[in-house]
Amino acid sequence: MKRFALPAVLLFSLLCVAVAPFVGMHSVSWEDILRSGGNGGRIFWELRLPRVLLGWITGATLSLCGMVFQALFRNDLASPDMLGVSTGAAFGAVLSIRFGFSFTVFGLFSALSTSAFLGAMLATAVIYAAGTLRGGGMSEGTLLLAGIAISFLFGSLNMIVQYGGGYVDTFRIMRWSMGGIQTAGFDSVRAALPGLLLIFCTARLCSRELNLFVCGEELALSRGVPAERMRRLLFLAVSLAVGVNVALCGPIGFVGLMVPHICRSLVGSDHSRLCGASLLFGGGFLVLCDTAARTLWAPAEIPVGALTSSIGSFFFLWLLLRKRR
Repeated sequence: MKRFALPAVLLFSLLCVAVAPFVGMHSVSWEDILRSGGNGGRIFWELRLPRVLLGWITGATLSLCGMVFQALFRNDLASPDMLGVSTGAAFGAVLSIRFGFSFTVFGLFSALSTSAFLGAMLATAVIYAAGTLRGGGMSEGTLLLAGIAISFLFGSLNMIVQYGGGYVDTFRIMRWSMGGIQTAGFDSVRAALPGLLLIFCTARLCSRELNLFVCGEELALSRGVPAERMRRLLFLAVSLAVGVNVALCGPIGFVGLMVPHICRSLVGSDHSRLCGASLLFGGGFLVLCDTAARTLWAPAEIPVGALTSSIGSFFFLWLLLRKRR
């Protein structure tokens, strides 16, 4: 059955992308799409389609990052939002909102997005420095503990900065920290695409090394894998990809934790297949969640990060109970 799993995941992802732009408060027909100048056409081309594409890219990127982290740390509970990278990006965004930064980079990244990306890179640098403080190299356990510590550090700094702001700034910070896929036009889609290409190419080219990392560093070394250098490369690629996505959409939790587990049960543990499955299922999953977030409570809309966190919390508990049994 597993040989049919990957085509089924591909079909699921394509259906989500094809159907989601037509779902919403305002119905859109094919006549509206093909006719230029109408309200239905503008809603489809300027709002819904860019949002669906951005959601697919974000979900695929976070899923691949979670897959790489779980193999790298040999820990089923490892994910980008639990290792300080997302919290560091949130710290940069909090500073931007609190102090009113106003600039753009290349016409694509706003001050908020740029600050969030720089915060993610700062967290990565601090985690790397803490993980290699004694000069012994980047072991999985040291990096994992360093990431958790940095996550708590930036989380506390976020609360301190937020506490010193006014009501408007506090609301904006709280709203951004929930995560959401909101875009008008394709600028954000173009900005998010390099992060997906980076982590997909890295994970696909390093699929053999990821398989060996799961079996243990000693086995990887015995098969000629430069473990230290490979660990640095994978950690940097994940941090860059997560930084780009968090900068554009805010922290969207638990996607990188759930999707690799689901795909592993569908296609197996070989990362050459798991990479494609995580890409497709992660994109379709987040598009499905975002469509539910903007339609189930219409005309109100809830942040998709709140919905994925709600689903992820139950998944996390189920995973712990299954491990215990």
